[in-house]
This record gives sequence, structure tokens and C-alpha cells, in this order.
Amino acid sequence: MTEPTIEIRTREQRFHTDLGWLDSRHSFNFGHHSDPAQKGFGLLLVNNDDRVTAGGGFGEHGHADMEIVTWVLSGSLAHGDSIGTNDVIYPGLAQRMSAGTGIRHSEMNASSTEPVHFVQMWVPPHERGIAPGYEQADVTDLLGPGAGLVAVASGQGHAGAVAIHQRDAVMWVARLSADETVALPEAPHVHTFVAVGSGTLVAPEAAGVTATLGHSPSLTSGSAIRLAGAGPVAFAAGAGGAELIVWETA
Repeated sequence: MTEPTIEIRTREQRFHTDLGWLDSRHSFNFGHHSDPAQKGFGLLLVNNDDRVTAGGGFGEHGHADMEIVTWVLSGSLAHGDSIGTNDVIYPGLAQRMSAGTGIRHSEMNASSTEPVHFVQMWVPPHERGIAPGYEQADVTDLLGPGAGLVAVASGQGHAGAVAIHQRDAVMWVARLSADETVALPEAPHVHTFVAVGSGTLVAPEAAGVTATLGHSPSLTSGSAIRLAGAGPVAFAAGAGGAELIVWETA
């Protein structure tokens, strides 16, 4: 059996791409970035934190056999694809695109004056060769202080979440107020991304009291935490609150 581990990678430790119109940080190998130790975590293969300038974006390009989830943090993102979808994604609107047997799409900043900040994540489907597809769901009303982790994309039928064709994966989002604490899933692989704000990892103790994990520094925006069979671990938001994106995979 693999020993339980907790690995933290700060924003500065993650791969960086700067193309002028695009400023991106990658949790794993992507594009020309390659490291044998960064091929993914559990089923999560891509976790890109993208900032695109006004009017910029990704022109039409293709994918196959991948479940792609996009979560906008600020601004708006225009999506168009070869199966006839034309939509604008905004904060609180979860989007899933199933590449399946093949799909072409573009992702452009929908604004000519303001940047867009979003996170895009990829997991493989549990079945190859499915028909390409698209789904979106506004989960804004489910999120907020006290709501804890909300299922946003799920292969396990969670109510309100967009469905992904990967039965061993769930993506959760938490919008935490100042000093709010949320328990992270106990699963073989839990990838926690601090999308906005800051906080620390805490471990539960007797009588419901929590203590900061000894090896956990203050985690700022852009930090990624990999929990492998780590048992009960929680995240405590800092004074400015935090927004977390959490992938639970087998």
C-alpha cells in the first residue's frame, strides 16, 4: 500500500506559460512543460489556472477522449464548438465538454475591455469513443458561506452538478468566508486548488478542536495540494476567505 502523503506546490512552483495575452500556471505537464513526476494526480491530468487579456483567447483546436471542465473565477469566457454550442461562461456556471470521438472548439475572452480568469481541468472518461457532448449548470445559489463543498462536476450523479463520463471522479467547489473551515474528502487522491484567497490545512483533534498541520504553510492563491490517502484533513480559510476547487478521484 502507498504511504499517506501531503504534497504542496505553491503558485511559483507550478509550470508557467506567459504568451502576453495568456498568463497560465499548470499543476501538471502541459504543452512544452514536461516532468516525469508531474503527469497528473489520480485521474486529474490537467489543472490550468489561466488569465487571458481582453480580446484574447484560444482559437479553434481539437480534443478527443477527454472530459474537460471549465470554471470561471472572474470575467467571462465565450465558448464555441463543432457540435453547435455557442455560450458565454461566467462565475458560478459550471461547464463540461466531452471530447469523445472528436470535437473542435474555441475559448475567447468575451470582453474587449476586461481580462478573464478561469481554471480548466481534464480527466479521462471511463469509456472511450463516446459521442461528443456539452453541458452547463449554474450552481451559484448552492455556493456560499456555510455551504461547504458543493459538487460541481460529477460522475456519480450528484444533484445540480454537470455530469462527467468518469464514475471515479467528483469536482467540488467551496466559497469560504473568513476563518471558515471545510473538511476535505477522504479518498485515494484529493487535489485541492486554492483558486482565490488563502488558508491553511488543519487536522482534526479530540473534542472537535483543530490544529494546523505542522508542515502546512499559509497557502495563497494558486497553491495546489495533493492528498494521497491522507485521512481526515480540513482547510481553514484566511482572513479574506477563499474559493477552493477540489477533485476527488479513485
